[in-house]
Amino acid sequence: METKDPKTLIQIARASGSEEAGEPLDLGERVRALRKARDWTLEQAAKQAGLARSTLSKIENGQMSPTYEALKKLAVGLEISVPQLFTPPVRDQINGRMSVTKEGQGVHQITTTYEHELLAETLTKKQMLPYRARVRARSMEDFDGWVRHDGEEFLYVLTGVVRLYTEFYEPVDLRRGDSAYYDAAMGHNVVSLSEDDATILWVTSLV
Repeated sequence: METKDPKTLIQIARASGSEEAGEPLDLGERVRALRKARDWTLEQAAKQAGLARSTLSKIENGQMSPTYEALKKLAVGLEISVPQLFTPPVRDQINGRMSVTKEGQGVHQITTTYEHELLAETLTKKQMLPYRARVRARSMEDFDGWVRHDGEEFLYVLTGVVRLYTEFYEPVDLRRGDSAYYDAAMGHNVVSLSEDDATILWVTSLV
C-alpha cells in the first residue's frame, strides 16, 4: 500500500473550491449544486424526485421551466422545502449532511510512523478531517523532521500512553482520556510510550 504522511492525507481531504452565491439565483445551478452536494448522479436524483432523467437534466441546464408539481417533487426528493430551492445557501453549507463509519470500516492509510483510519470519508467539502491513528513511532528519530500543515488539530488518546512533541513547547505525556488542541502549523509529532502501539483520535480543521 502506498504510504502517505498526515500532511498528504489532509491535502487529499481538503475541499477544492466552493460555489459563490449568485446575484439573481439560477434555479438550474441551484438544483445542480444541491444534487452534487449529496454526491448524487442525475439518475439518482431523478429517481429520488420521481422525475425523468431528461427532465432533471433540462432543469439543471436551464432548458425548461419546471411546473409547480415538478418543483414539489424536486423539493421532496432533496428533502427540503420548495422555498429553499430558491434560497441561496449560506457559505455553501447544505443542511442535513451525515456520514456514519462503522468500526473498522474507515479508509486505511499506513505510514512508517502511523496507521490512519480516515473517518466520514464519504462526505465531500468537509470542514474537519477526523481519523483514528495507531501510533507506530517510538522516538523522534522515526520522523523525517516536524509534521506541519494548515489548520488546527485536536488529539484525544484512546488507548495507551503517547508523548506529544511540539516545536515551541516541552514534550507532554498523555494517557487514555487526555487530549490536546494545538495550531497544526506548529511542528508536531506523536510517539507511543506504551509497549503496544497507542491509539488516538485526531480531528484536523480543513479551513
